[in-house]
Amino acid sequence: MKLQDKVVVVTGASGGIGAAIARRFAREGAKGVVVADITAGPLESLAREIGGMTFVGDVGKEVDIIALVARTEERFGPVDVFCSNAGLVREGDEEALDSEWELNWSVHVMSHVYAARAVVKKMAERGSGYIVNTASAAGLLTSIPSATYAVTKHAAVAFAEWLAITYGDRGVKVSVLCPQAVRTAMIQGREGGSASVDGIVEPDELAECVVRTMDEEKFLILPHPQVLDYMRRKTADYDRWLAGMRRLRGKMRGE
Repeated sequence: MKLQDKVVVVTGASGGIGAAIARRFAREGAKGVVVADITAGPLESLAREIGGMTFVGDVGKEVDIIALVARTEERFGPVDVFCSNAGLVREGDEEALDSEWELNWSVHVMSHVYAARAVVKKMAERGSGYIVNTASAAGLLTSIPSATYAVTKHAAVAFAEWLAITYGDRGVKVSVLCPQAVRTAMIQGREGGSASVDGIVEPDELAECVVRTMDEEKFLILPHPQVLDYMRRKTADYDRWLAGMRRLRGKMRGE
């Protein structure tokens, strides 16, 4: 899809990946870019910079997603691209509090569900539209430090797959963004972790990868192309892959 003259929504846009994507979409000539996040923060300055509109709301609440889409349609018209990008990183194992599991589930999974409910049928009726859901390489592989993150990012990938299968023949394109480490506030103090083994991508590099992959209308957006090789190794011999990940976990823990 070409972004020229398209109406675009980007959540989690107050900084990092979301802000870079919003700027890149604007440079591609989008008709209107709506930047959304849970707090106003730098949204206003970003919106002024790109000639867009802000929306403050919680992506984990369906009522806020409905309001976001309604405001966008009122200002710019039907949503052509919904970039569901909000996310968080918390370490958590099986003993993590239920509230932590629920928070991860709300932000990493239900936000995508609410976005799809709000736009995908309208897109299908028009025979055109694009959904870009941010997951993580952890959704294709795993996250050694965090079960809460790995599990919900796997679910995010699965939902994107389902959307692509269900609506792909009705003109709705779906991509899932699965980076490893990106230089944002979310990786502060984690630079030596497993996600950065293949280097840390700059947000602007990632945004370029998003636009390029959307232009090709491919499902996987992989700023770190090595992830595809890791996926192939994983599925070729699951037990060997698990053994390798246990060794990596041991090295990370100094064992």
